[in-house]
Amino acid sequence: MECIILAGGMGTRLQSVVSDVPKCMAPVAGQPFLYYLLTTLAEAGFKHIILSLGYKHEVIESWFQVNSFPVDISSVTETSPLGTGGAVKLALSKARTEEVFILNGDTFFGVNYPEMMRLHQATQSVATVALKKMEKFDRYGVVDIEPATSRILRFNEKQYCEKGLINGGIYLLNRHELDNFPDKFSLEKDFFETAVHTSTLSGYLSDGYFIDIGIPEDYAQAQTDFKDGKYKAV
Repeated sequence: MECIILAGGMGTRLQSVVSDVPKCMAPVAGQPFLYYLLTTLAEAGFKHIILSLGYKHEVIESWFQVNSFPVDISSVTETSPLGTGGAVKLALSKARTEEVFILNGDTFFGVNYPEMMRLHQATQSVATVALKKMEKFDRYGVVDIEPATSRILRFNEKQYCEKGLINGGIYLLNRHELDNFPDKFSLEKDFFETAVHTSTLSGYLSDGYFIDIGIPEDYAQAQTDFKDGKYKAV
């Protein structure tokens, strides 16, 4: 298996607590958040990881000079912001397989990657999105699916919701799916929200541990969760 990690985020909402490193390098329980992503991906059997770098990329590059992982790691660096879609398209230039996982560098979500791959292949989807059940939230948009087929029907705007499925920030994408897109675009807005009407997008449900460290409150929660090893219940 092969994946891309979007590791170029500035972490604007985290500036009050983490201001000198890319968001994926925010320290969590004694290690950069990226450490936990790389470690669990290696344990899950990934052979090649492509880092999509941008903001303060030299911080990440310096860290890799003194830290190693049992997986082949490549990187690409955007010289100007390309949006999530542009960053993925650039990183796909170094892909070696036909189906590539994509992870957000500020989100941890415990999914069964081989199971997600099987769903993707069985449904012949152009992309598969990992979904998480949540209750009483307003930070995320709700994703509607057809339970019988796992097909995604709609991506809804962010608003308060008592319960629903959210986009968990892990995707599985066919390698050449973005070839005809411009160099700068949003994966979520310009690709997913368009493809849902024209192609087959599948939703893979997981009840694994989930956290998005993008805001100070959840970043603080991660300090406890990762110290206690809750993320290991994948």
